[in-house]
Amino acid sequence: MKNFIFQNTTKLVFGKGQIALLSSLVPKDKKIMVTYGGGSVKKNGIYEQVVNALKEHKYIEFWGIEPNPTVETLRKAIAIGKEKKIDFLLSVGGGSVLDGTKLIAAGILYDGDAWDIILSGKADISIPFASVMTLPATGSEMNCGSVISRSETKEKYGFYNQYPEFSILDPEVTFSLPQHQIANGLVDTYVHVIEQYMTTPGQSRIMDRWAEGILLTIIELAGKIWESQQDYDTMADFMLSATLALNDFIRMGVSQDWTTHMIGHELTALHGVDHGASLAIVLCGTLRVLKDQKRGKLLQYGERIFSITEGSEDERIDLAISKTEDFFKSIGVGNCDCCCQSSFPEEYSNSVVMKTRLSEVGIGDETIEIIAERFNSKGTLLGENRNVTGDIVRQILLSCK
Repeated sequence: MKNFIFQNTTKLVFGKGQIALLSSLVPKDKKIMVTYGGGSVKKNGIYEQVVNALKEHKYIEFWGIEPNPTVETLRKAIAIGKEKKIDFLLSVGGGSVLDGTKLIAAGILYDGDAWDIILSGKADISIPFASVMTLPATGSEMNCGSVISRSETKEKYGFYNQYPEFSILDPEVTFSLPQHQIANGLVDTYVHVIEQYMTTPGQSRIMDRWAEGILLTIIELAGKIWESQQDYDTMADFMLSATLALNDFIRMGVSQDWTTHMIGHELTALHGVDHGASLAIVLCGTLRVLKDQKRGKLLQYGERIFSITEGSEDERIDLAISKTEDFFKSIGVGNCDCCCQSSFPEEYSNSVVMKTRLSEVGIGDETIEIIAERFNSKGTLLGENRNVTGDIVRQILLSCK
């Protein structure tokens, strides 16, 4: 196991009715901005709970943070925050709203353009912020990471800020989530774990078992969640799994990959494919192309997650990757109006299962070359061994066709 320093300062407030605790958790002496997405919180009762809890606080609201938050929108919030001298932010929404809020928190105290913070990779200064989470997926509620897009250049990059002061997770808010968001969240959570697990074997027994426990839980949930979306315990397990997948706990002392995420970000930036959907497409291509350097962990993964114990090593590895792709395909997103998202390619919007190939979402060779060139031109090296070049990214995407 590698040396590491661990600290996670977020207070996690979990369970039924916990949104009411905002009244005591949010400081009353702060000038507060509450940030929101597109307005779904007004339909499911969350907005009313927040307003009631903050009735003794002074705050303003900022609406319109996108599912893939853009710096163009966040610049507007930063300008308002500077003008109103905001010194505390409360994000109410999914991971994208919180990711955007993390940039707003840094941008309010920054003299330059907010995109400079993204390019630097880390916020040097920030006002405090917290969250009420409405969607299990990103784990942003208990980590310091954020991913922001820039529409004018079709780019998407991550940066690091401080941790949320607190995050409220009430599983009951997930009861009314659209099915495509649940499907994306299941994939996002699963791949978050894989990025920290599918590297080098033998680094840590406890980290391996913890990661495998989350993977097995997501597989179990995916098989029952469509019939159990109103079941509190089911949705509580889903919500907590998403948090544990990316709150730094399962990465202590082990190497990480993140190749799939970096490629997925490019698909989102260039074509607007939802984040979870991009990961379902890219992950198995990553595993196919990098299977030699991940051989030991793929064998362990196949045995412990899918009970694959027979056949040659190559046969077992190929079967593990195939079963992973089959798992993603099995995650249905239903036949409902809410699944038809304008941000999806038309081919994707009418689907009833997660897609796992670029051809299924109308993305071809031109995009593959653009992405490979982006990585090559910057000299980017990805993966746990920092050996994944733009040329290897091209191979991965070709494997995803």
